[in-house]
Amino acid sequence: MKHVLDRPIWSALATRHQAFAQGDNLARRYMPSIVPFSATAVDDKESVEALAKLIPPCESSFVVQADAIVLPAALCAISTASLVQMIAEQPVQAVSDERIQRLTQDDAAEMLALAALTRPGPFTLEALRLGAFWGVKIEGRLVAMAGERMKQPGYTEVSGVCSHPDFRGGGLGRLLSLFVANRIMTRGEIPYLHAYASNVAAIGLYESIGFRLRSMMNMAVLQHAE
Repeated sequence: MKHVLDRPIWSALATRHQAFAQGDNLARRYMPSIVPFSATAVDDKESVEALAKLIPPCESSFVVQADAIVLPAALCAISTASLVQMIAEQPVQAVSDERIQRLTQDDAAEMLALAALTRPGPFTLEALRLGAFWGVKIEGRLVAMAGERMKQPGYTEVSGVCSHPDFRGGGLGRLLSLFVANRIMTRGEIPYLHAYASNVAAIGLYESIGFRLRSMMNMAVLQHAE
């Protein structure tokens, strides 16, 4: 039996994030201004061809799923990677730090700049529409952040975890990951996240605060073939 997180993008767009979805029961994507993610429920010919029609020729889109990614003739993968999907099912350490503050749309440009510098994953100026983000500022400068992205029944993804290179090693990524995970758990949901399988340091951090491997995942960035 398939797990709801085996196709996290589809599961989110078909349920708690349906308001941000474009497409139909064959293929769906987030509004590209929010996050460039798309998915199908299954990999049959009709569905993957519907996915190709959903992605404009001038755009690219990320697909993440446990199954091998099947492409229609109209699309090609310009980038692929193996990810780990990790979940925290048991209570994690509660943290409190007066430096942690809720980020707002007024912080969006600085958040985007931090994400562009550290590359935690796709990030846009409208990322805050998907869930709350929290950060630490030092001398008025945003130096670390973490927040929520995809949401499925009973689950919320921890995302955008990053620290400015000048402040790495200070435990801010750990602090904010714990803070966001605890907030998700207080709502009765299970926090989960994705990391590149090659990012040993990040995986070790997440394991140290209570996350465990749930599944290996496949990721591809798709665009129309020439």
